[in-house]
Amino acid sequence: MITFVEAPAKARRSPGVIPLHGSAGFEGMRKAGALTAQALDILTEYVEPGVPTATLDKVAYEFARDHGAVPATIFYKGFRHSVCTSINHVVCHGIPDDRPLREGDIVNIDLTLVVDGWHGDSSRMYPVGELPRKAERLIEVTYECLEAGIAAARPGNTTGDIGAAIQTLAEGERMSVVRDFVGHGLGQLFHDEPNILHFGTPGSGVPLKPGMIFTIEPMINLGKPHVKILSDGWTAVTRDRSLSAQCEHSIGITETGCEIFTLSPGGLFNPLAARAAG
Repeated sequence: MITFVEAPAKARRSPGVIPLHGSAGFEGMRKAGALTAQALDILTEYVEPGVPTATLDKVAYEFARDHGAVPATIFYKGFRHSVCTSINHVVCHGIPDDRPLREGDIVNIDLTLVVDGWHGDSSRMYPVGELPRKAERLIEVTYECLEAGIAAARPGNTTGDIGAAIQTLAEGERMSVVRDFVGHGLGQLFHDEPNILHFGTPGSGVPLKPGMIFTIEPMINLGKPHVKILSDGWTAVTRDRSLSAQCEHSIGITETGCEIFTLSPGGLFNPLAARAAG
């Protein structure tokens, strides 16, 4: 059973209880999303061969500190870093460390900044130097999948419409959609209702209503969709070691469609496309 409630009445996540946010919530998300997007823009210049992902983590932390924000992942369920850095066959939740990035790598940087209690959650795929064509195409399709999901995010549709749009596009390109991780509601909670599956059947799932706020964050694999978690308890990798890519926006459902809170101020949301255009 699904219940919709006014957001201020909801202090913690409850299964099947979906908050509907008003103008104050949307304004809070605009501020949090804008700062997260600004940080991810700045990280673009640091993603180069030879740079360790620990440096990216440090840059993100210092940016948050200097702008009065807090990275949501620090000490979240024992996680100790400001960003997740997922390289090549790492699907998500990669842990920053001292190993340097290498020419031809692809890396997803996932960042959530908390601003005045609101969570701005976004991730992007960054190319490290020149990429093989298969890696470029994976990134292109992943961004196309996110665009398709966002296009389906409007009143009158359902969460299943979002998932179906993503799945249809990815599988049409002979790629696969990861099933083990999903988008999620957010706002003053980091993870809230509803879950946003990136696969599914049109018309199924939760009806989309104005005031809902959630992420869409498809993870697309060149190979099969199956993943496993490494012994650190966080890092998810493709079982067949095929390349994986992800991108993510935080959005809110409006009366006529949706608002994206994490748009890049510098036009760098897709760093690979921005580099090609520049």
